[in-house]
Order: sequence, then C-alpha cells, then structure tokens
Amino acid sequence: MEQLASATRWRHDLHRIPETDFAEVATAAYVADVLVELGLEVHTGIGGTGVVGILRRGDGPRIGLRAELDALNITEASGVPYASLHPGRMHACGHDGHMAMVLGAAARLRARSDWSGTVYFVFQPDEEHGHGARAMIADGFFDRFPMDAIYGIHNMPGLPVGNFATRAGGIMASEDNFVIHIKGRGGHASSPHRVIDPLVIGAEIVLALQTIVARSVDPQTPAVVSCTEFITDGIRNAIPSNVIIKGDTRSYAPAVQALLEQRMRAICAGICASYGAECVVEYTHEFSPTVNPPTHLPLALAAATAVVGAERVNDAVAPLMGSEDFGLFLQHVPGTFVFIGNGDSLPLHNAGYVFDDAMLPIGAEYLANLVLMSRL
Repeated sequence: MEQLASATRWRHDLHRIPETDFAEVATAAYVADVLVELGLEVHTGIGGTGVVGILRRGDGPRIGLRAELDALNITEASGVPYASLHPGRMHACGHDGHMAMVLGAAARLRARSDWSGTVYFVFQPDEEHGHGARAMIADGFFDRFPMDAIYGIHNMPGLPVGNFATRAGGIMASEDNFVIHIKGRGGHASSPHRVIDPLVIGAEIVLALQTIVARSVDPQTPAVVSCTEFITDGIRNAIPSNVIIKGDTRSYAPAVQALLEQRMRAICAGICASYGAECVVEYTHEFSPTVNPPTHLPLALAAATAVVGAERVNDAVAPLMGSEDFGLFLQHVPGTFVFIGNGDSLPLHNAGYVFDDAMLPIGAEYLANLVLMSRL
C-alpha cells in the first residue's frame, strides 16, 4: 500500500506540471529528485532534458527501463482534482503514469537484494514528436549507459485495466511527415482561364495519393497515407497562387517507407507538370517502426504473467499504425515494448483522458520482474 501511495503521489504531482518539446525542466528535476531520494546514481541533461538513474548490484545483465517525460499541447478537460497547472498543456497520453511506474520499479528493486546486474531507469524527452530518443542517442546515450536490453510500456485505453498485450515483430508503425508546396498563378475568381489554379491541382493530388496504398503496396503489407492539412493564400474572390498540403505516412518496413516517398514525389511532379505548376515535396522520417525481436518476448511475457496470470496476457496483439519513439532504441539494443490496459477510458490525446491509477503497481511490478527474471 505504501508503494502504491508513493506512485500515485508521484503521478499526480507530475500530472500537475506537464511540459513539452524538450522543455521538460521541472518534470526532469522532479524525477531526478525522486531517484536521488531512492538512493540511485543520477545523470541529467542527456539529449536535452533526459534523465537516467542507475542502480547497481554487482555483475549481471544491464537492463534499461524507459519512460517519457513529455506531455501534449492540449487544454485539460478531465475534471480531476490534480489537473494541469499549465494552461494549454496536459498529460493526455499517460506519460505521467509511465514515469510513476518506472519510479515504482526503482523503489521495488532498491528494496531487494535477490538480483544482480545494473538497471538504467531512463526518462526521455520529446517522445510525442519523435525527437527525444534521437537526441539522447546523439548525446552518447548507449556509450554512457551500455545495455544488454531495453524495455518500454504504454497504457492502452480499451484494454481491461492491468491486462498486457504485445507481439513479436512490428507492434507500432513508423511515421514519415510530408509537406507538398504547389506554386501556381493566382488571379481574379471571375477569370479562371488566366490562372494556374493550385486548388484544383492540390485536390487532384490529394485524391491521387490515395492510390499509393491501393495500387502500389502489397495488400498484405500495412501502410497508410493521410493528408491532414490543406492551406492556401487565396481569398473569397481570388484564386490562390500557392497551396500547401501536409500529412503523414505509416508503415513497418524501410522498403515500404521508400516506396511511399518515391510514389508521392512522382505523383506530385507529374500532376503539377501537367498543369504547368511548380512543386516541391518535403519528406522527413520522424518515427522509426517499433519492432519487438522474438528473442526477448518470452521474458516480457513471463514477467507479465507473474503479475496478472497468463489469461490476462495477450502475446499476439494486432499491430497498431500509431508511432512510438521507443522504436529507435530497439534499433540499437534488443528488448520489448508492451501495452498495459487502461480500461474503458477516453482515447489517448483526448482532453478528457484519465490515467487509471490501478495500473501503477501492476506496471511497476512488471518492470521490476524484467530485471528480477533476467539472465545473461
């Protein structure tokens, strides 16, 4: 009960001070203070605001347990008594809960002596934009904190509270962002024959992009192309000169990522050329796919089963097309990413979302078990 009370207090405190975009200064300081209170060696300022706490027990496996520091630029409407004190920002993805679970695992392992090895409690910045893991790695993360494996966890609305779900292979997709700039020739709305209308061109491009997945990708291969913004410099009685189309793509394999980009560039160039317009496509790789190697899945399943029983552990969850910055860590060291149920809550990234505190001891025990059950 004492550990649950501590984890709940940590989460509620962190929930009140949401921060974003590598500005997680107060959040990082809070986490570092708790780690110091637990008697751990603490390193700060990694990749910006990243924090790593270290607990050593002689020779043995070197395990990383990772949580995210950042929140979202959303105005909270949850109604909880510990709501955000920062207008326009909230923990609408449950990262406050993930931090509390990792801190709870640190408290559990600190109190036990029946294991050996090194544990790195990792708190990364800016997960939501897919830049935090890259920043930490560029700052020598894996050189400074050499690991044999790294593990991550994320709450999942719709999955019963405390249930676990994971899979070998791809579990969350990559995310690539695109910005398509179309330059035509604007003019008076009454004289469309004198212009090169980027609105018509843009509309045709939006429709044509939907053929990439339908006609260029193997039907058995997951891929998504979504146009999400359409911006012009026109007014009610003037056809614009410029249109900007923004969006993202999702997939699991580098070859599919390359195919989506190649087809997008070809479609945009061809349509714009047919109208005499200019076109520039910006295409950036934001999130790597999160792919669980089969080698480390048995440990994750055993650790979860020891907490909640086999009937509450799903080892073949359907892969999601959402993205997670943890995937980049898994490209450097093996490990496993799992979901833990948040019950019948509002969706992630919703202003009314509430993290269920009943998950905290379950998640903390699971994370601790990954260390207690690890073997070289």
